[in-house]
Amino acid sequence: MVARNLIAVSALALALASCGQSRPGIDQEGADPNLPAQRETLLPPMKIATPVGWEGETPKAPDGFTVTALATGLKVPRQMLVLPNGDILVAEGSGQSAPALRPKDVIAGLIKARGKTDVKGGNRLTLLRDRDGDGKAEVRTVFADGLNSPYGLAFVDGQIYVADQDALLRFAYRDGDTKATGPGVEVTKLPSRINHHWTKSLAASADGTKLYVGIGSNSNIGERGLAVEGDRAQIWEIDRVTGAHRPYATGTRNPTAMAIQPETKQLWTVANERDELGPQLVPDYLTSIRDGGFYGWPYSYWGPNADPRVHPQKPEMVKKAIRPDYALGSHVAALGLSFVSGEGLGPWKHGAFVGQHGSWNRQDLSGYKVVWVPFANGRPAGKPQDVLTGFLKDGHARGRPVGVAYDPVGRRLLVADDLSNTVWRVAPRR
Repeated sequence: MVARNLIAVSALALALASCGQSRPGIDQEGADPNLPAQRETLLPPMKIATPVGWEGETPKAPDGFTVTALATGLKVPRQMLVLPNGDILVAEGSGQSAPALRPKDVIAGLIKARGKTDVKGGNRLTLLRDRDGDGKAEVRTVFADGLNSPYGLAFVDGQIYVADQDALLRFAYRDGDTKATGPGVEVTKLPSRINHHWTKSLAASADGTKLYVGIGSNSNIGERGLAVEGDRAQIWEIDRVTGAHRPYATGTRNPTAMAIQPETKQLWTVANERDELGPQLVPDYLTSIRDGGFYGWPYSYWGPNADPRVHPQKPEMVKKAIRPDYALGSHVAALGLSFVSGEGLGPWKHGAFVGQHGSWNRQDLSGYKVVWVPFANGRPAGKPQDVLTGFLKDGHARGRPVGVAYDPVGRRLLVADDLSNTVWRVAPRR
């Protein structure tokens, strides 16, 4: 009996290792990604890059650019907002963990924890100001604190909007303010039951009348029951004045960052797709969002590819699922999105920056970098290009990029790193 158990355990370990390796030659970036056969396992293969320090080094940008630490010692920086005067707001928070439902949840939680900072989330907004443009913030203040895991940020008509994990708030703002003049005013509550995906992304419409909030699912594939998925895996449209809201799009498993494309004024999002179908399923994606559109979760992925694990099956929903515009690769964990506007930044003139936090459930690590997706005529046009790398070293992580923010006035790219608790600035070399 013991021998049989050892053989079974060894076979399972070998199977997990085998399933965790990606197939060479698979292209999963762009409008038409390769989608291999499903490789469902009892437990998904799990590997994460454990933390090491930067030791005086910085991430790597292409020739002609410098990288500096605008601010260090933050408390889990996630998303950022460039204010009209060039000041930067940083949302700091780490959210709550949903209760473990299966043994896999416990194991995955332990694996993921190995790749995180041991700093507690700040539950605050920090303001940074770089007066002389040298890439280091001379002014650093707590703009607002006592928040509940803030994440998404937006600015409209003298108001700063903050998406906590359970509510959308607004703060009055005057140019040059370094601290909020009062507490946040609740615009509307946001779904927070269980909060498996706690982050609430945020973007304002081009005309400023509406706000869009991205709300992630409460599970990987509905294993907690679809009853707890009400108002989840959606993008809400919220009236900025009244707080009235409606589902703008559904079936987006975890829309982690959103932005308005400057030429078309259309809403775009990056979304993290489902797990446990193999190291190269399912690609995370960048896509435009249609009013009333359904993007597949949980019934299918990448348009019409049905997920057999979902019960009950709904072929009618699979049939209506919209195929995303652009694949970013499987399990890269895209968490940041920012379009370029104005003159652009060096060679990056029309397109979007995407922050990739990095994989945890494949043996060969993916993500852990910032990429550029070129656009033409308001649509993706070409393969992604590396913008900021060096977050990995000898299988360990020195940092993990989250939010990205392009500053058209300062002509700089800002990257939040929630492992080293740093905001990096990428700017043309002087």
